[in-house]
Amino acid sequence: MPLALLALAVSAFGIGTTEFVMMGLLPNVADDLGTSVPTAGYLVSAYAIGVVLGAPLLTGLGSRIPRKRMLLLLMALFTVGNLASALAPDFGWLLAGRLLAGLPHGAFFGVGAVVAATLVPEGRRARAVATMFLGLTVANIIGVPAATLLGQHLGWRATFLVVAVIGLGAMAALARLVPQIPVEAHQNVRRELRALGNRQVLLGLLTAVFGFAGVFAVYSYLSAMTTEAMGFGESSVTLVLALFGTGMTLGALAAGPLTDRALRPTLYGSLAALAVVLVVFPFTVHVQWAALVMVVLLGGVGFMTTTPLQMLVMNKAKDAPTLASASNHSAFNLANAGGAWLGGVAIAAGWGWTSPALVGAVLAVVGLAIAVTAGVLDRTPGMSRVVAGGDAHIHTHEPDSGARAEAH
Repeated sequence: MPLALLALAVSAFGIGTTEFVMMGLLPNVADDLGTSVPTAGYLVSAYAIGVVLGAPLLTGLGSRIPRKRMLLLLMALFTVGNLASALAPDFGWLLAGRLLAGLPHGAFFGVGAVVAATLVPEGRRARAVATMFLGLTVANIIGVPAATLLGQHLGWRATFLVVAVIGLGAMAALARLVPQIPVEAHQNVRRELRALGNRQVLLGLLTAVFGFAGVFAVYSYLSAMTTEAMGFGESSVTLVLALFGTGMTLGALAAGPLTDRALRPTLYGSLAALAVVLVVFPFTVHVQWAALVMVVLLGGVGFMTTTPLQMLVMNKAKDAPTLASASNHSAFNLANAGGAWLGGVAIAAGWGWTSPALVGAVLAVVGLAIAVTAGVLDRTPGMSRVVAGGDAHIHTHEPDSGARAEAH
């Protein structure tokens, strides 16, 4: 494994920690700032909106900047955003800090995914991208539970100060380990925007918006569900979050080789499994051991969708993948914002703490329907052929099975 992938994973660890830690800190922030848990959930949405806005904006502005320098600039902005969150005097300023911290997220992973794919042979690109994403999953095993525990004992501000320090460490790793990768001569914003207009890219992004929203409808309120529905004490929140992160890691480890082998079946299977887990979740949540198993499964099948969706949009925008890759993270964070909002609506309506799971199941089914529709359209004669693992040739009159890298 190239050491540069380690630097990208360390950066992803910091980003994942600050993105997901708010779920564990919602009750603490709500108490400290005098608001309700559903209102504090807007802090999750604020970060997500920052990702949505920042991905196309910063990717466009940085289209001519060498990729290593771009990664360093984005991580610097991430660090400043977390420092601003730690120093926020009230809820409004904390919202602004979360928005600022989210701005570089999508652009970083967009550029980072392209860099990761260039560091390995074509047949291992999905595994390289999945390795970078392991930083996100490990953040949910170690970073988020530890940061939540820190926030519970020293205050939520201490959490964001520590994340800012992680950001500085990630910058040092990027500077030391990532090679200089120049921007291609043909790279420009107009070309990237044309690639983003590909129908399959747009359907992939739409799949991410609906499918992944099902995960966040539950995960955004998992800490509250732990105490209110599962019957655990507050001290068990870190354990539940770590179990979710363990599931995410297992899902990411499985997704890489499966996506290299069979992209669309991996996507269909993970979305279908997600819908099933979300339907079953409310019926098991009151049995503590069963609830913990379902938390692991939710993390696993939910995160298994990320690598095939990332590779899909990169493959379909093969000549200009950076903006498409970054926009995929905008889609994931629209899912984050939408899932958190819809889950909060269900709770506020009095449907119970487990109601976000059923809302999420509906969203996952919609995402699966969009993914299947995209697969059917991609088999239509005249569509461009792109194979699963990134090892692709473009054919203008040959249908794409989307199932297996069979062009070679």
